[in-house]
Amino acid sequence: MSDLKPHVVCIPYPAQGHVNPMLKLAKLLHHKGFYITFVNTEYNHQRLLNSQDPDALNGLSDFKFETIPDGLPATDNINATQDITALCDSTSKTCLVPFRNLLEKLNGSSSSQVKCIIADGCMGFTLDAAEQLNIPEILLWTPSSCGFMAYFHYKDLIERGVTPLKEESQLTNGYLDETKIDWIPGMKELRLTDLPSFVRTTDPDDIMLNFLTSEAQRSKRASAIVLNTFDAFECDVLDGMKSILPPVYSIGPLSSLLLNLVPQESEVQSLGSNLWAEETECIKWLDTKEPNSVVYVNFGSITVMTAQQMIEFAFGLANSKHTFLWIIRPDLVRGDSAILPPEFTTETKDRSMIASWCPQEHVLKHPSIGGFLTHSGWNSILDTVIGGVPIICWPFFAEQQTNCKYSCVDWGIGMEIDNNVKRNEVEKLVRELMDGEKGKELKKRVMEWKSSAEDAISSLNGSSFVNLDKLVSQILNF
Repeated sequence: MSDLKPHVVCIPYPAQGHVNPMLKLAKLLHHKGFYITFVNTEYNHQRLLNSQDPDALNGLSDFKFETIPDGLPATDNINATQDITALCDSTSKTCLVPFRNLLEKLNGSSSSQVKCIIADGCMGFTLDAAEQLNIPEILLWTPSSCGFMAYFHYKDLIERGVTPLKEESQLTNGYLDETKIDWIPGMKELRLTDLPSFVRTTDPDDIMLNFLTSEAQRSKRASAIVLNTFDAFECDVLDGMKSILPPVYSIGPLSSLLLNLVPQESEVQSLGSNLWAEETECIKWLDTKEPNSVVYVNFGSITVMTAQQMIEFAFGLANSKHTFLWIIRPDLVRGDSAILPPEFTTETKDRSMIASWCPQEHVLKHPSIGGFLTHSGWNSILDTVIGGVPIICWPFFAEQQTNCKYSCVDWGIGMEIDNNVKRNEVEKLVRELMDGEKGKELKKRVMEWKSSAEDAISSLNGSSFVNLDKLVSQILNF
């Protein structure tokens, strides 16, 4: 290792939507002259190898991969999304010692000491290791700024008695919609139903409610916080963070900044992070379609649904008569295999493509895509803004509810579909998105945000460009 390169250790939370942005940030720092050690869990390391070339994670001379165990029991199914609750519980309780041992090994094996740790905000145990070894740490929070800000105020929601709920009936009797939350800095016109979904519990010992409360509060111990967003998009909430958190650097969309700064032919760009093999036939299929004619449907890497919900989506899409590309992961249907009815397949065979995974950033930039039916995960919201594609939101869990509210109300780029999905509503909203006046309004607005995102990353004065340089300076000054 070159003595001239400062050494940064990057460790994502071990889920697809967290690994992707962390790897992009690591590539940007590598481009800025840092030596990178990227730490996956053993389980995800194996999944990455299975979905890519066996040599894909050999790394480069100055970009290496290491692993630590996640503490969960071994499983035969190496291609499944792990249970998020179990993973949060396990990583927080078992990963500190293996991670600290890895840091000591890295420090002992070369003359280049670890200068800084960049950890996912949901891997707060790393702060303990950093403090024990006297290494500065920066946290990357991968949700939206509004999602992270809501998590940061879980502590206040508990102290005010808003959550846990007093009784199960509050989940269905309008309490979530009627309870106004008007005291979170920079966040207006919120209802309890708009906050990340882990508040919807009656159990004071709920693992996820307590996990996110403590992880968000630990953020105050970090040297800085990085968010994958851009100033214009979330300016109010970013302003609200200034007085209550360490320095916050908004340097998104990371995928756009990376494309802008690091040449595609660069060796580091070949390092992939997809846990499923991508089916690139999707792009060739889209090449045969008219501009703005295809509905893209993808519920991300974690969302699961019932077989009945899947059938309602299927026939809603079929009845809309629009062409669609639908990504159906093998584990999309809860406790069952994702099998579509034969009559649906017959009805749509000439205007549909079903795939198990795809290069989403490329898909959403494709001229044939006219709309996106999404779970409202943050990476998907950023991808759709970069692509200039309006959305229909079906939020599943976590801060997807918050992203959905902002998309439909504050940013004006989407429409929400009822959680209890019905084919008639799917059909109606798809037609409105693709052909209606509302769809035209959403398209106009998302194109304005696309331009704003490009401004943030495309010039020396762009906010994300400037904030990346500030982040680099802070690391170098540790």
